[in-house]
Amino acid sequence: MDSPIAVIDLGTNTFHLLIAAFQNGKFAITHRERSPVKIGLGGINQGVIQESGIFRAIDTLKFFKTTADQKGVKKIYAFGTSALRNAKNGPEVVQRIKESTSIEVAVISGEEEAAFIYQGVRSAVNLGADISLIMDIGGGSVECIIGNADTILWKQSFEIGAQRLLERFQKHDPITRDEIAQLDDYFNSSLPDLFQAIRTFQPSVVVGSSGTFDTLSEIHCIKQNIRYNEDDSETLLTIQSFHDTYQKLISKNRIERLRIPGMIEMRVDMIVTASCLIRFLLENFEFKAIRVSTYSLKEGVLAHLAKTKK
Repeated sequence: MDSPIAVIDLGTNTFHLLIAAFQNGKFAITHRERSPVKIGLGGINQGVIQESGIFRAIDTLKFFKTTADQKGVKKIYAFGTSALRNAKNGPEVVQRIKESTSIEVAVISGEEEAAFIYQGVRSAVNLGADISLIMDIGGGSVECIIGNADTILWKQSFEIGAQRLLERFQKHDPITRDEIAQLDDYFNSSLPDLFQAIRTFQPSVVVGSSGTFDTLSEIHCIKQNIRYNEDDSETLLTIQSFHDTYQKLISKNRIERLRIPGMIEMRVDMIVTASCLIRFLLENFEFKAIRVSTYSLKEGVLAHLAKTKK
């Protein structure tokens, strides 16, 4: 078995650390960790990472580096996504991270991010021959991939992540009907490429990747007395259950949302606007099911590395 490696996903809302070992072209995850760093907070729509966000990022990455060192990791692969690729001070932040932690961050494009997400989801979920719409709703961007187990038919990244939507549109808590209508108008004007791709390829299933979808799945499982294990690669959610939860999310304030069994604090704010996007797509297109992959970009990187180690 090769020496363990680490993958760090520097998301707009959450930083993730995965440590994995490789053997015979396959990976086994030995350690997972996440931290709600929120580097996009307060500056995501202005194209800047605030100084407070930089401090949180460096502190978290120092901790991740210590963990990796203790577990015998020799190589760290770190990836910056929407917040870093769009921030005017992104290169400065990457340099400060390197100076403070010795971690080199590769800032990837939205297209590269979508490709890794597909690899991760395909490792977690048996997509089969049916065409699916894979969605990863991050804080800064939303990656959409249409394909099946064999191939990607279409993919695109949209800079309309939940933190951007929250700061731009949700001025009240609970969210108001007018704010939901403004979000719908924004989706209509921002996503024509996605609408055309859905009409062209006609995916029948939405496969949600990680993040918001994890929490929606956990809420569903608790409500239905179904065992939920976040270490499972696929967890359960239904379209009807999503709509029921959506109605609760838009009618409650933050404190009330936190009381929903299965809700976690790191998602309690952005889950409202993220769920508005999911509801918009389910209302406007015919999907027969929702599936939830707990794997996303970071596991996609592991799947890609596993191929190179065969």
